[in-house]
Amino acid sequence: MSGAPEPRKPQVFEPDDPALVGEPVSEEMAGAAEAGAAPAGGEAQTVRPTLSELSERGLRWGSILVFALAGAAALGIAAWFARLVSAALVRDDWIGWSALALLLVAALAAVMVLLREIAGFARLSRLGRLKADIASALADRDQKRERKAARRLADLYAGRPELAWSLSRFREHTRDVHDPGELLALADRDIVAPLDQSAKRLVTRSAKRVATVTALSPAALIDVSFVLIENLRLLRALATLYGGRPGFLGLLRLARMVATHMVATGGIALTDDLLGQFLGQDLLRRLSRRLGEGAFNGALTARVGIAAIDVVRPLPFLAAKPPRVRDVLGEVLKPMFRASPREAARQ
Repeated sequence: MSGAPEPRKPQVFEPDDPALVGEPVSEEMAGAAEAGAAPAGGEAQTVRPTLSELSERGLRWGSILVFALAGAAALGIAAWFARLVSAALVRDDWIGWSALALLLVAALAAVMVLLREIAGFARLSRLGRLKADIASALADRDQKRERKAARRLADLYAGRPELAWSLSRFREHTRDVHDPGELLALADRDIVAPLDQSAKRLVTRSAKRVATVTALSPAALIDVSFVLIENLRLLRALATLYGGRPGFLGLLRLARMVATHMVATGGIALTDDLLGQFLGQDLLRRLSRRLGEGAFNGALTARVGIAAIDVVRPLPFLAAKPPRVRDVLGEVLKPMFRASPREAARQ
């Protein structure tokens, strides 16, 4: 027979200890909890978490408040719109019939916009899958997969009138290629290289517009808005050129991919370095502020365009020469700074 239990020894604790908020747990209950079973002679008791533990678990009352207010505002707008439509439709006059016609047109437009976004995502996904298959075939040196990818690439651009001669030339020389990697190199030289020249012209024109408007614009808000809109237009034009015309949501996804590519390759820092090397540090210091901003924004647009070409191009650069930011800068900035020494002396 066991003796009487020893009395509990005195302990020291702080009055504001958060562990004191929960209910005390006996040693028997603690042992049963560790074993995964309820203590003998009673049901398992759950210890309620404290407020500090709830905050550590990610409960954010500010986020709940924002979402609740946003939901209430959306419900209010939906209820107001429903009442407006109901009141218009119950009228048996020209107002009711006009409201019904406008709702039908809006529904048709919403369906068409949705289909356009789905088609845009599908085109971008097709480009991404083709690019991944080509990279895998080149890495494995698999001639069968390489020929299949080359046929898919030729089918992608089969409806382009400007590429009809290039496609026919590529199909004539397809049977003469037997080494791994050479067929895709031939496709790169005959099919995709002409698209690269058009893409370079698109990038150059956009960079020239951004540099000119930024240098002449009197307000910073106009500069930021024009640079953003022009860069988005450039991304859509390049994606369309290579066969992946996106919708609005697809364009936002493409912009995120290009931004990720630029961050991964140090695109912004590279733009600043190339601008300094091209113009010279002494000339950059003597330029006016507006002209310098125009030069930097034009160079940044050129860098965005080159990064977009790397992202949307279905083939890596195998036989064709990749466009460089330095070449685009040469065409963009030289006309801008022909009179820069006189303007700098005037400042």
